[in-house]
Amino acid sequence: MLGYNTTPQASPPMSPLRPPPTPRTPGGVGATLDLPLPSPHTPRPAITLTAPPSKKKRRGAARSLRAIRAVRALFRSLPILAPACRFHGVIRAPGGASRMHDGHVSGASRTTGTLFGYRKARVTLAVQETPGSVPILLLELAMQTGRFMQEMGAEHLRVALECEKKPPGVGAGIGRTRLLDEPLWTAYVNGRKIGYAMRREPTEGDLTVMQLLRTVSVGAGVLPTDVMGGDSAEVQDAGDLAYMRARFDRVVGSRDSESFYMLNPDGNNGPELSIFFIRI
Repeated sequence: MLGYNTTPQASPPMSPLRPPPTPRTPGGVGATLDLPLPSPHTPRPAITLTAPPSKKKRRGAARSLRAIRAVRALFRSLPILAPACRFHGVIRAPGGASRMHDGHVSGASRTTGTLFGYRKARVTLAVQETPGSVPILLLELAMQTGRFMQEMGAEHLRVALECEKKPPGVGAGIGRTRLLDEPLWTAYVNGRKIGYAMRREPTEGDLTVMQLLRTVSVGAGVLPTDVMGGDSAEVQDAGDLAYMRARFDRVVGSRDSESFYMLNPDGNNGPELSIFFIRI
């Protein structure tokens, strides 16, 4: 008969329970250090702004405007009979332009104006022919954006920008420089001199602001700082990027004077903003 050994065999010692090593467990195979996740950053939008009209189109429009003015001057020189009654609802705006009951200045062209900037940095004025076009004028004023927005709380805010005429015989292009192409201005806010305003070319940040506001015709608010590169310490110290956009009536008085009058939406009784460009 076959015999079986009934002597108990010693079983191998059991190892203590250990969790399987993971990539984030120190000491495990393929272990890595826990690194902080990068902060979310919204990429800047692609610039799809349309180019302003060419100089040839501007010259053609200027010639047409001069022809219209000549016809108007001819009709004004003819004797007419003044009506006995007076029409109400027409308000005389500063500079001689007449405002209708909806606030629109007769004979003016409609433009889009945007005041923007970081609250602790200088405010910038951008003038566009349409909300989706490249600015035809970008002017940086020697005044903080937060301070300028506070001034907007007043009932009337008038910004006067003055530049000097070049004396005769100085420079090759005398008399050919457009008023809004002047590089340097002396700025006044409600009659108080605040320093200078400088014309500059739009930067990538300026075009990004215009791109973000391309669908906004009238409004005010704050733009997200992450899109504008808000991770940098310099931007964080400058505060939020505030903006105010509105429609403006552009009145060309002469070769040396232009005015912009802000139109309040729906004709409400909001603050009035007027910007005057004068070459003296």
